[in-house]
Amino acid sequence: MNARSDQLIATSGEVGTPVRPRPVSGRFQRLRLASHWLLLGLFFLTPWLSWQDRQAVWFDLPERQFHIFGWTFWPTDFHLVALLLIIAAFGLFTITNWIGRAFCGYACPHSVFFSLFVAIEQRIEGRRKDSRRRTAKWIVWGLVAGISAITFVGYFVPARELIAAPQALGGWPLFWLTFFTVATFCAGGLLRERVCIYLCPYARFQSVMFDRDTLVVAYDAARGEPRGPRRRDRNAGDCVDCTLCVQVCPTGIDIRNGLQYECISCGLCIDACDGVMDRVGRPRGLIGYRTERSLLGLDPSRLRPRLIGYGAALCSIMLLFAILLAGRPELSLDVERDRRALFNEVTRDSGTVFENSYLLTIHNRHADARDVHLGVTHGSEFEWIGPSTLTLEAGERRDVPVRLRAGPSPDRVRSIEFEIHDADDARRLARRESRFFAGSGLGS
Repeated sequence: MNARSDQLIATSGEVGTPVRPRPVSGRFQRLRLASHWLLLGLFFLTPWLSWQDRQAVWFDLPERQFHIFGWTFWPTDFHLVALLLIIAAFGLFTITNWIGRAFCGYACPHSVFFSLFVAIEQRIEGRRKDSRRRTAKWIVWGLVAGISAITFVGYFVPARELIAAPQALGGWPLFWLTFFTVATFCAGGLLRERVCIYLCPYARFQSVMFDRDTLVVAYDAARGEPRGPRRRDRNAGDCVDCTLCVQVCPTGIDIRNGLQYECISCGLCIDACDGVMDRVGRPRGLIGYRTERSLLGLDPSRLRPRLIGYGAALCSIMLLFAILLAGRPELSLDVERDRRALFNEVTRDSGTVFENSYLLTIHNRHADARDVHLGVTHGSEFEWIGPSTLTLEAGERRDVPVRLRAGPSPDRVRSIEFEIHDADDARRLARRESRFFAGSGLGS
């Protein structure tokens, strides 16, 4: 890092004030804006999408159901949720090793809202510090924060109900609306880059995932130094020391001092520097996305074990998730025996038969209603007492009491299987093992 004292720049601007980055235009700013607007559109529009007769994406915590378009996830699907989190983690590891901290600059939720709040500030205040403009800015920030909070809570409380009857909301939805409004206002408008620098743990350990072929925003010191104004009598480098790269940086760092953990790889300093190079008639690329090898004049590595490892792990976990999701049962069945008695003896004219009682808990995890048949293996040996055909609504969980009767058998304990078949195509949907007890001396 350059030790010149005049290049030591506070990352948060003046003490106690956030950085006010200068507007800039260029290819990376256009790419960043496109990414941010796409993500904002998805965030704000998704709660209003419908799927059949419900909200397309709805995390129904009271009913312990997560609805994501045609899929419904239940507490028993926790392993799938865990796999999704692992996929997200390894996806981030892979992206970081490949293109550095680009996720922070182009897709991080905080970075998206941070940029939105800065754009509002630049549009309303510009470079003037006027109390009326500042008040107008805060009002718009508050509206954006409130709409964002309503949208976020709308993922957990149906958005249409949230808007149609806000007076009917309970205490918790109102609490979370207030909390997320204040949190969004503070994080996006007041804290800004300090969330990235001081609160986000990713900034602290991102370099662990880097290697010498990771793309990072870097300054070409060999070409740029010695920096300074261009004069005919001075053998200066290409850097004119205009500090525009610092002025446009969302976190307020000087990229010429080398790679720093505050850098979010947004590329805005590249756009600013390219514009200056165009004006002074020098080639672009004084600041650019580079690898450590390229800065040292080395050829890129053909074999990157870390990237291959991250990518292989990511693909393997995604494949496992797809297999488990495709094989997820549409209907679950649990069987509980009557704990009060192993069996009952029923006397008939034809002789004594043995009766066992069970409670079948059936859960339709499908998004549609379905008709099912209940039965037991070797059904001809047993008399079924209870409903044998059911209509289960989407998501319905039902307890069905059933009794089985059978005559004496040499096997006093028999293994049986309860089965559920689709009434339309006779496809077996679920099965569960249990036991049938008959006769005395069962413990011997």
